[in-house]
Amino acid sequence: MKNWKFKMASTILGSTMLLAACGGGTDEGSQAQDNGSATAGEVEGSVSGDGSSTVAPIMEGIVEEYAAVQPGVQVTVGVSGTGGGFEKFMQGETDFSNASRPIKEEEIASLEEAGIDYTEFLLAYDGLSVVVSQENDWVEDLTVEDLKKLWVEDGTTKKWSDINPEWPDEEVVFYAPGTDSGTFDYFNEVILEDEDLVSSATLSEDDNTLVQGIQADPNAIGFFGYAYYVANKDTLKVVKIGGIEPTNETIESGEYAPLSRPLFTYVSNASVKENEAAYDFIEYAIDNAGEMAEAVGYVSLPEEEYEKGLADLEALK
Repeated sequence: MKNWKFKMASTILGSTMLLAACGGGTDEGSQAQDNGSATAGEVEGSVSGDGSSTVAPIMEGIVEEYAAVQPGVQVTVGVSGTGGGFEKFMQGETDFSNASRPIKEEEIASLEEAGIDYTEFLLAYDGLSVVVSQENDWVEDLTVEDLKKLWVEDGTTKKWSDINPEWPDEEVVFYAPGTDSGTFDYFNEVILEDEDLVSSATLSEDDNTLVQGIQADPNAIGFFGYAYYVANKDTLKVVKIGGIEPTNETIESGEYAPLSRPLFTYVSNASVKENEAAYDFIEYAIDNAGEMAEAVGYVSLPEEEYEKGLADLEALK
């Protein structure tokens, strides 16, 4: 398997990016792995997905490696954020939708109204990471209450000295995922608690835009998925939350609470029943998600979770 962490660090995963897998579209060539369903025989067709930028690094790797074993299948995956992906899924435009949060009740209702049956599959664990520039030499640890004080709009100009009087009397510069992002939704749920985000924040669905902004400003702070921190840890500093640093171990154990979270893909039942290419790709994705999650900096599930996912998928045939 190639060095996907390096690839992430050097690739811009923008909101209009398409991860396309088709014949000749990978440098893996004849070195295709024997993982997944591809060994059962060649498949042809097309598969489309959209959704979370947090899940995108996992899917990017899976799509590229799948192209080597099934060159007759074209897979396109847009990155519109979790909410934007669900909107396309509701309209029947995609076969699967990647998400960095569980599906919302109103989204379930919209899918029911559209007559779209779906199945949820777990892919990996993530630890939403709060980061600052490496030039920031004062912030090492914040509490959940500190995060709320910083990030909730209260009509004041936020300064570092508001959190600790020994810190600089400098205005805090905020970077955050866009409101269509599941990462934003999760931060809203566990930190903002449905209060308004600080109005001065720069929002972007592209996590690399956030990375670049934070890297360049010692007064900046932001948050995004753990893999983006891992890919950029040479230029960013992760902040402990309640004394706990996000690591594979603390994320998997749940010790990194409340910012540990699962990552999902939601699959159209009709697509996997009627489209052999969709079934084959999703089977390959579930079978290889754990290895790819670890390769790009996330945390794999216990093996029995992937086995359960494969059994659930087979039951949809």
